[in-house]
Amino acid sequence: MFCFLRLCFGMLDRLFRGGKPHADFSASLEYLRNIIEAVTPELYAVFESEARQRLRGRDESDWPILATALGLTCAVWTEDADFFGTGIAVWTTNRIEIFLKGQAQSLESQDE
Repeated sequence: MFCFLRLCFGMLDRLFRGGKPHADFSASLEYLRNIIEAVTPELYAVFESEARQRLRGRDESDWPILATALGLTCAVWTEDADFFGTGIAVWTTNRIEIFLKGQAQSLESQDE
């Protein structure tokens, strides 16, 4: 739940800084509620030791996020530098924006 709330606050900040109406946030939030599935501790607990070891000397309280990424073999979207060098792919917001713009341009060129 904490990660979802962080995502929502981040979206809210970006939408309002970009001058987007409140309706855009509400629609985006509803979309996310429909596609996001909660991760249970049973999934990531198996990877606790490995995650803590990879985060040693950094913020070890981040271990559940890293353990989840290890368990799902997926990337993490974060600005937290503690995840860099942990052996998982890390995406920052500006990299995601570049990727999505490229995807949108690719789709637009296919429509022409």
